[in-house]
Amino acid sequence: MANETPSTQPAAGPPVFAIACWVLALMAFSQLMVAGLALATRLEDSRVVKIVIKEVPKYIPIRMTAPPAEQAAVVSRPPLPPPVASLPLIAPTPVATPEIADPRSERLIKEARQARVAGDMVRTILKLEEALNQSPDDPCVNYELGLAHEQMGVNDTAAAYYEKVFQMGVSGAGSLYELAATKLREGFDEPSPLGKLSLARVQKFEDPDNAAGQRVTLTIPVQKAPGEQIDGNKVSVEILFFNRTQKGEILMREAQDTHTEQWLNPPYDWASGDEVLRSTYTIPAQDTQTDHLFGARTYYGQVVILHYGDQVVDVQAWPRDLAARIPNSQGNSANLLQPVLQDTLPADFDPELGVLQPMLPKK
Repeated sequence: MANETPSTQPAAGPPVFAIACWVLALMAFSQLMVAGLALATRLEDSRVVKIVIKEVPKYIPIRMTAPPAEQAAVVSRPPLPPPVASLPLIAPTPVATPEIADPRSERLIKEARQARVAGDMVRTILKLEEALNQSPDDPCVNYELGLAHEQMGVNDTAAAYYEKVFQMGVSGAGSLYELAATKLREGFDEPSPLGKLSLARVQKFEDPDNAAGQRVTLTIPVQKAPGEQIDGNKVSVEILFFNRTQKGEILMREAQDTHTEQWLNPPYDWASGDEVLRSTYTIPAQDTQTDHLFGARTYYGQVVILHYGDQVVDVQAWPRDLAARIPNSQGNSANLLQPVLQDTLPADFDPELGVLQPMLPKK
């Protein structure tokens, strides 16, 4: 019998890996179960309504007894301050006119003011417009332009310059703000008709190229009052001319001076409300010898007197001081403007009877 060789294959062992996997799976399942139970328990607890009862402390009021007389002086109130009316009032700080920042504009404004006072409105406007180009936002320049246009009767332009100063406020225009506000609030002075007729603003134009002498042309508007009927034959305009000498004297026109007048739109019936009279006054040129002996004369100004019939209805003098220089020998109109003052008492005046003398017939 042949010898049998024993088998060399190992014997099969238990399945360790599979058992380990199952153990891990059971552990994971158990952990999931525990987590699910904990979550369910927390949800159930959150649904339970909890009532918390807190005890509110009780406050017992304590009655304070009046302090003794010796303690009352210690806890007494301090004295009240004095009333406001008895306190000294602080004086308000005056609002000053702002200074002109540009020196050239300041010089132009001074020259414009001198020309405006002298009645030379053309030179005034030229100086102020030059200052406006130099300092367009300066309140003094704009206010002076408003005054100049108001004086010429161009009220719309004057109001525009006053409005610009007003918009600058107190901080920008200083005291000019209140002046501009007053102009805008109260308006401008318009020439009101005196009776049937009145004089509007007289315009003066000089001819520097006239070889025959100094020639000045006046444009004199005569306005009719609304609703009035005018008889053109009763209207007359009297003009008194004044000249200045080299010594500064103001004299009436001389005999060699020429003067012509002309209504611009004949027949002058005031159908449109006003008529314009053009007057040309010429001071003839003098030779050197006459100028040396008597002095050269230049035009100074005029007084325009408007008549209706035998009555003076309006007067306009420029410069204004000429109203006081009208002599008494210039006819009825001058006598109406400037009364005659007697320097001597009448021969039959009795000082014992007082100032009011009885009207006794002369012997």
